[in-house]
Amino acid sequence: MPDVVIEPAPIESGTLRIIPIGGLGEIGRNMTSYEIDGKILIVDCGVLFPEEHQPGVDLILPDFGFMKERLDDVVGVVLTHGHEDHIGAVPYLLKARADIPLIGSTLTLALVEAKLKEHRIQPYTLNVKEGQHEQIGPFRLEFIAVNHSIPDALAVAIKTTAGTVLATGDFKMDQLPLDGRLTDLREFARLGEEGVDLFMVDSTNADVPGFTPLERSIGPVLDEVFARAPRRVIVASFSSHVHRVQQVLDAAWENDRRVALLGRSMVRNMTIAAELGYLKVPPGVLIDYKKAGDVPDDEIVYMSTGSQGEPMAVLSRMANREHQIEVGEGDTVILASSLIPGNENAVYRVIDGLTKLGANVVHKGNAKVHVSGHAAAGELLYCYNILKPKNVLPIHGEFRHLFANAKLARDTGIPAANTFIGENGSVYDLRDGVVKVAGQLDLGFVYVDGSTVGEITDADLKDRRILAEEGFISVIVVVDASTGRVITGPEIHARGFAEDDAVFDDVKPKIIAALADAAHSGVRDSHALSQVVRRVLGGWVNRRLRRRPMLVPLVIEA
Repeated sequence: MPDVVIEPAPIESGTLRIIPIGGLGEIGRNMTSYEIDGKILIVDCGVLFPEEHQPGVDLILPDFGFMKERLDDVVGVVLTHGHEDHIGAVPYLLKARADIPLIGSTLTLALVEAKLKEHRIQPYTLNVKEGQHEQIGPFRLEFIAVNHSIPDALAVAIKTTAGTVLATGDFKMDQLPLDGRLTDLREFARLGEEGVDLFMVDSTNADVPGFTPLERSIGPVLDEVFARAPRRVIVASFSSHVHRVQQVLDAAWENDRRVALLGRSMVRNMTIAAELGYLKVPPGVLIDYKKAGDVPDDEIVYMSTGSQGEPMAVLSRMANREHQIEVGEGDTVILASSLIPGNENAVYRVIDGLTKLGANVVHKGNAKVHVSGHAAAGELLYCYNILKPKNVLPIHGEFRHLFANAKLARDTGIPAANTFIGENGSVYDLRDGVVKVAGQLDLGFVYVDGSTVGEITDADLKDRRILAEEGFISVIVVVDASTGRVITGPEIHARGFAEDDAVFDDVKPKIIAALADAAHSGVRDSHALSQVVRRVLGGWVNRRLRRRPMLVPLVIEA
């Protein structure tokens, strides 16, 4: 939540208004709104995965409720690539207006269409590729190839009468990419010659010096681990990391192993990637999971989800002995992903659980089994020097990443006054090459909890944390409606306490006395009497047991 909310003034004609809705100060929920002359373009619409302090939450969406009345003005949603933090919230946006056109590359649209099918939404789509130009309402869009950890990623140049914005999406500058598809720096240079008024650039690795290692450098490491593994190999990665799965398939092929995909999203995404030719499957390597049990242990690889310690993902269930595959002595588990900030504890719990079961766990900390999909500081410096943008707005990162990225921009000569550190809901107006801060919207988190969307609040999550950490006490008291005298009770029941309910016998007389005092003062309202019970019991529990549990008092009048 922003500290200060500043309502922006109405947009002047010919001005481009830019609002990052998600992705600033966090890794995920990437979404930005661009508006000019009454029309809105959205770039990306992703989700954020919950952390430990958000119990019961499945997904966190961008807070696009402020534009609910403006959805008819949205001319399209550009999706830069197919990772969940950029496409995961599309179904929830399209539930509000199903005919918003989705614009993206072949693989990106295929992944989002499969996701929308589960929500029974048939989208309107426009398939684009690098080098393509499209006029969408008042927006002239140019698509540029960028290299990332998923094929078919695109940056987008947004040209309007107010100026040109270049949004990179997620990218890096791998010079030997698996698919031969380089980040198109020649196109970046051409745009720089034309003039980029605002550069909105991926910040995820801005605080990492040098250059991101090559994706193909992982292949020999996987090959070596596979060759040494005495029994089964289990590899966990993101369900849409096509390049990583490709290297697992190749290493399996080299070591005469078969690969079974685990997890619904992994199976769905890799099936799509293979059908479209983005995943090259060596003959006979992939087998159905149901047939994997017939393969000798030293000839099988399981490719699963769960590299971030997600409780319901395959790897976590294995660590908790809740999966059909029982990990044991001699098995090798490879976590082939980075740690998303906030997930560290959950991941290390999974590593500990698997190690305790006897597995050899290989991860980024002890082997080179992951490289990032994001540009490090050296690559970003190249971009700034090639583009020479007038203004810079770092996006896609936590605040330390945004600040590091802004410093890189200033180091290359971009004035500090033209380098902006924003947060979700910051409002920027671009006109004639000048960017001005126009306001700050009050945007929060939208929680998906089972089938409910946006109904769970931060207060609800606080209650859940209290229940989990401090316990729960219910109190039932029956009082005489006319005199306020206690007839029955108090009956006190606790959950999440080591102590027996008998420990509360000492406080019962205090509750009865407090209710008598309240009745003597003329208090008869059951809610007011419940508050008396809450105050007396809460104070006693805090002093005696050093706890602050959730209290649910119920005073019944008879």
